Amino acid sequence: MLMQDTRPLTPAGERVVAAAEELFYDRGITAVGVDLIAEHSGVTKRTLYNQFGSKDRLVAAYLAARDRRWQSLVRATVDACDDPVEAVTAPFEALRVWSGTNARGCAFINALAELPDASHPAYVIAADQKRWLVDLFEELATAAGCSAPGALATRLLVLHEGVLATQPLPLDTLPGSVELARSLVRAAVTRP
Repeated sequence: MLMQDTRPLTPAGERVVAAAEELFYDRGITAVGVDLIAEHSGVTKRTLYNQFGSKDRLVAAYLAARDRRWQSLVRATVDACDDPVEAVTAPFEALRVWSGTNARGCAFINALAELPDASHPAYVIAADQKRWLVDLFEELATAAGCSAPGALATRLLVLHEGVLATQPLPLDTLPGSVELARSLVRAAVTRP
């Protein structure tokens, strides 16, 4: 697991991450240089490098910040569920909210496609985000009394990722995927 820098960001560092997020998400990580990020954030390149050390670490900071927001939304959606069976599909419901402002698909899938080196700090964060989600699905499926929670978690992850991968297309795959996820969960619930 990647060791994260625990120093709090300065206001300039926060502006850099915000600018990097917008630019990396909209244009792609490899297409955006630090000059453009510095310009958009209103800082010098020196300030950018003093705060992050490298573009690679800035990409990791961007994905880590995005991951914290996503996990917070998912956890709040799970916590709002009164029924443990309903909670298993809560990440799909969180995706309804998240998708409203993220029309270019999944930033983590995009990063994995652009940064195939498994030792890249951003690759590690993106891969950890996917492991977190499958682990969450398994935890929720176990709590709901589903049979074979690990296998169900894998199926739900693939379905969830499929929604994200098709998001930039003129297809509305979320409603059908939510219903399919719910039917998979209902079929896996073991009734005494």
